[in-house]
Amino acid sequence: MKKIIALALTLIMVFALAASASAADSGSVYWLNFKPELDEAAQQLASMYTEETGVPVKVVTAASGTYSQTLTSEMDKSSAPTLFVIGNQAGVKEWGEFAMDLTDTPIANELNTDAYNLYDEDGRLVSIGYCFECYGIIVNPDLIEAAGHSMDELVNFEGLKAVAEDIHARADELGFDAFSSSDMDSSSSWRFTGHMANLEYYYEERDAGGWTECPPELTGAYMENFKNLYDLCINNSLTDPADLATGGHDAENEFKTGKAAFFVNGSWEYAAVSEAVPNATMIPYYCGVEGEEKAGLNCGTENCWAINDTVSDADKQATMDFMVWLVTDPEASQIMVDQLGVLPYKQVPESTNGFLAAANEYAANGHYVMDWATNYQPNVDDYRAALVSALNAYNADQSDANWELVKTAFVDGWAVQYQAANG
Repeated sequence: MKKIIALALTLIMVFALAASASAADSGSVYWLNFKPELDEAAQQLASMYTEETGVPVKVVTAASGTYSQTLTSEMDKSSAPTLFVIGNQAGVKEWGEFAMDLTDTPIANELNTDAYNLYDEDGRLVSIGYCFECYGIIVNPDLIEAAGHSMDELVNFEGLKAVAEDIHARADELGFDAFSSSDMDSSSSWRFTGHMANLEYYYEERDAGGWTECPPELTGAYMENFKNLYDLCINNSLTDPADLATGGHDAENEFKTGKAAFFVNGSWEYAAVSEAVPNATMIPYYCGVEGEEKAGLNCGTENCWAINDTVSDADKQATMDFMVWLVTDPEASQIMVDQLGVLPYKQVPESTNGFLAAANEYAANGHYVMDWATNYQPNVDDYRAALVSALNAYNADQSDANWELVKTAFVDGWAVQYQAANG
């Protein structure tokens, strides 16, 4: 009997070791997710994949505005992310050496365009776009109509200003205001220091015939246009500008619950707001530039996947397999499309994102696309932090002197951070 028990225990140990070795051979995935709004879906996808394949998938989502710091911290750990984001050329400089060359890999072969891929100076494909996005001003057409206006008025800054100021002046009577809150805390400030700032960069870039790399300095030629739109947002809103510094106002919920007609944000918000506001649409950053009646939305991406080249071959293969599954499995790819909009892959379903449909409609009607020149921001965290500080001073006291501080942070700050990043 003892011999039988001993033999049984030995067999159990052999099978356990074999299973352990098999699990180790299959590798595992650690996805450091860039997009907070994708977290719930990413966790669901991780569970689905593990249940289907047995491969462990861990998802950690960085808090809004903290991805760079989180990535730096996580990459120093022994169990570093196997899948992470390199979203712009500054990121390529900082993290490209850690990224696997994705040229001719299974995930690269699933792409239907090269437009969103990022390469290092040696021509290595270090990261690939996983979704295409747009941003601008989200609008509730029902509230525009309830205020006695029409969407046809929203074709330039003059029209937007007239509608927004009228709604704000009658907010008590109407039961809603023009703009939702424009908080300057880390969960919200990027909408202005990153996204809205793009209108200034884009028009400078257009004047220069296009940028192919980060320019060492800005002219600030369109700062007044940035001011036009920024002032309109903060002065025709649910929240007093002096109360924006500390944050705590839920701009998304303000829009979803019908408290505001306008919400500065992007296509990633469609899934969140469309259930409450089914006919929500998006208009461009109208700011008083000549000919802006032909402006379209800000379109591009900073959502680009990279595989950590420093992890084991098994983990790299597991990560590659997981990425391919995300964009080829019918159920998984549908979840991705529902959350992210347009994915540049051959086998994914068509998008049902209304904001991306608006972007396509503008383009189809001959409107120019405002590309994401904001991706060139040098030393991005320090640059934006200085801009937040200046905007907070201006929000508290909208004096000419304080606006000069904003211009200094915006324009001179670019040159300072370019030198810090490039020497």
